[in-house]
Amino acid sequence: MNTSGKNQLAGAGLALLAVMIWSGNFIIARAVIHDISPFSLSFFRWLCAALFILPFAARKIYQERYIIISSWKYLFWTALFGITLFNTFVYIGGHYTTAINLALIGTTSSPIIAIILARIFLKEEIGLLKFAGVAFCISGVLFLLSKGDWRNLVNFHFSTGDKWVLLGASCFAVYNILTRKKPAGISANSFLAVIFSIGTILLVPFFIWDIKHKPPVQWNANMVYIILFLGIGSSFISYLLWNSAIERLGAGRTAIFGNLLIIFSSIEATLILHEAFTWIHIVGMVLVFSGILLANWKMFK
Repeated sequence: MNTSGKNQLAGAGLALLAVMIWSGNFIIARAVIHDISPFSLSFFRWLCAALFILPFAARKIYQERYIIISSWKYLFWTALFGITLFNTFVYIGGHYTTAINLALIGTTSSPIIAIILARIFLKEEIGLLKFAGVAFCISGVLFLLSKGDWRNLVNFHFSTGDKWVLLGASCFAVYNILTRKKPAGISANSFLAVIFSIGTILLVPFFIWDIKHKPPVQWNANMVYIILFLGIGSSFISYLLWNSAIERLGAGRTAIFGNLLIIFSSIEATLILHEAFTWIHIVGMVLVFSGILLANWKMFK
């Protein structure tokens, strides 16, 4: 395998690890609906993430301050779509639909939107293998949605929660595209620290509204662990891995790995939320894994 192939394979591993950690986000979104509101959960998550990363990135931010300031518009929009809106919409969706459905809708739509946007704005090629890979991934997710019977798709409709998750998936697809345009002079840690901070600031008005109109957060040891997992693991670590994968694979190809969220989320939902895990999920997994293999076939040559 040549250097390029190794680099792409490393990108695949980074994307896979990011998705494994991210999958817990859907479980948490559903599990804490009675303990904390969506805006508060999102605010405390990103506040934790920002406070965690800033000490490590402070020196770099100072060194790169001029290019960061000159790129404020880009950083604002990236933070808005990737930090403020994406996960908040997912958390809102968690109040209306199941954990598996949160992952289902996100994995169905985000990769497709990302590939289309990557083609339009980044001129990334959509070759036959990538197209076939996307088709397999979509087939796997639709098989899961239909519960093994394609006739169920005829009467399928998106619930209120599904629509919120669809909005979140669209925001994440935009984030994927914007990440590819990151100014070369901004290092990875500086980039994350800045967008985490901007995203948190943008959430402040919604958090204040929460305080006035929603029940107070049910703080306990479990809630603290959840915020720490979301802030450090599902935010700092996963975003760093995901952005590195995008640099190696491209936005469209990396987005394909998002389909694995339904696989990991289904397993976690079974173990943690005690949802049923059947042969239907196994067939869906096979189709999704096949799609990812096809879409990334060139990296194994």
